[in-house]
Amino acid sequence: MAELEDALGTARDGRKEGLQSSSDDTVKNSLGTTAENTKSSEAWNWDDDPSNPYNWPTSQKVLQVAMIGWSAFTTTVGVSILTPAHSQFMEEFGVGSTVAILPLSLYVIALALGPIIGGPLSETVGRYPVYTGSIALGTLFTLGVGFCPTFSGICVLRFLAGFCYAPTLAIAAGTLNETFKPVQRALPSAIFILTPFLGPGLGPVIGSFVVNRKGWRWTQWTTVFFAIFTSITIVIAKETFHPIIKRRRAKELGLELPPSPPLSSKLRLFVTISLLRPIHMLLTEPIVGFICLYISCEFATLFSFFAAFPLIFQGIYNFNIEQSGLVFLTIVVGCLLGTATVIICNFVLYLPKAAKHPDGQIPPEYRLYPALIGSVGLPIGLFWFAWTSRADISWASPIVAIIVFAWGNLCVFVSTTQYLVDTYHGLTVASAMSANGLARYGLGAVFPLFTVQMYTRLGTGWASSFLGFIAVALLPVPWVFFKSGKRLRGLSKYQTAENSNK
Repeated sequence: MAELEDALGTARDGRKEGLQSSSDDTVKNSLGTTAENTKSSEAWNWDDDPSNPYNWPTSQKVLQVAMIGWSAFTTTVGVSILTPAHSQFMEEFGVGSTVAILPLSLYVIALALGPIIGGPLSETVGRYPVYTGSIALGTLFTLGVGFCPTFSGICVLRFLAGFCYAPTLAIAAGTLNETFKPVQRALPSAIFILTPFLGPGLGPVIGSFVVNRKGWRWTQWTTVFFAIFTSITIVIAKETFHPIIKRRRAKELGLELPPSPPLSSKLRLFVTISLLRPIHMLLTEPIVGFICLYISCEFATLFSFFAAFPLIFQGIYNFNIEQSGLVFLTIVVGCLLGTATVIICNFVLYLPKAAKHPDGQIPPEYRLYPALIGSVGLPIGLFWFAWTSRADISWASPIVAIIVFAWGNLCVFVSTTQYLVDTYHGLTVASAMSANGLARYGLGAVFPLFTVQMYTRLGTGWASSFLGFIAVALLPVPWVFFKSGKRLRGLSKYQTAENSNK
């Protein structure tokens, strides 16, 4: 750990010496200094400039949200659209039940690893080229999956497709932060975060009908159709990364640009933000560590349903493949209710409290109200589902229980994610979100691999109760941060809302 801290310290020093031009303040100061000596730019002010995304018209901001929303939906629908193909994989390629889940798990693992490259790349070349390249390459590999004749090739191509699509999820938070000011951020954030949950919820629904009627390869053609529509939204979107836009405006105004940092400093920053710092924050920052643990466990529970639902509803209630696919609509309903809850909390609780802080120093804990509510819904939904999934009880009961779980899951996810974004400042936000994604998708990839065995050996009641006990154990996390978050931020070694001078 000491070596890791030394490495981070060296990287931070290098960033201060060689990468200051990458920060908004430095670019602004450099351009401001030049502007003092350049007549043509005396009146230039970035805060009032129409190219500043904060000053864009509402219509353009809506297009940005639509673009990142469709990108996230295309990426995440690809996770679960293959779920109903489990039996066809076993029959066509002669593989076992666990091996047949690998195309799903490898795609999810790739979602955890893709941001390692995509996130820092977007800080160098801008967000827009990363969105364009990610969708294009991910779509090519998805086409490859549809044409591939071997199961091993399918696994490799699924991993590569997920790896290429993944950056669209990682950099979306940055796009929102660069387009909306904090007070305006809750509604677009809630709408965006809904889409990565709609993807896994609608994927099995779409996949069950496609697989049953056209075969599993058509699930890939369907994903390509979504990707084409996403490409259209990307065409009408714009770059949002402030340093890139500022440099373009400087060239237009004839200002002298600050020198680009050397390649060695860029590599040092890449290693710091994408590799060392996220791991260090997971191990040493209580806020990052416990929120990532909470989110990843509940996200993994959601992913375990991809294997559990067909087992339960086809085995207990004799649903066919299409009927069991429709069960996943309950996740969509729960997510919609969760989004409504987040929006209501924003207008009823967050904004009135934020108005009492005209200086803009709004405590991040105000973001946690939906998580406080949703944390109670998670175990209730899981235990309800566990002990009503029986032949002598109507299928409607576990269906409603899933809605309660999905509602609580989205409330916790949106709320704690907004809390992380508001808690950490500067480039530290990227590391915190990278740690979040790594933990979330890493655990989400593992759970489906043992879900069938767990439900077969423990039974539906105790297997689902095991997931419920995990939710109970982690329930205090948002409550503790709501009460003690300010003190924990003050102790942080990183730049937070309480120690912005670090």
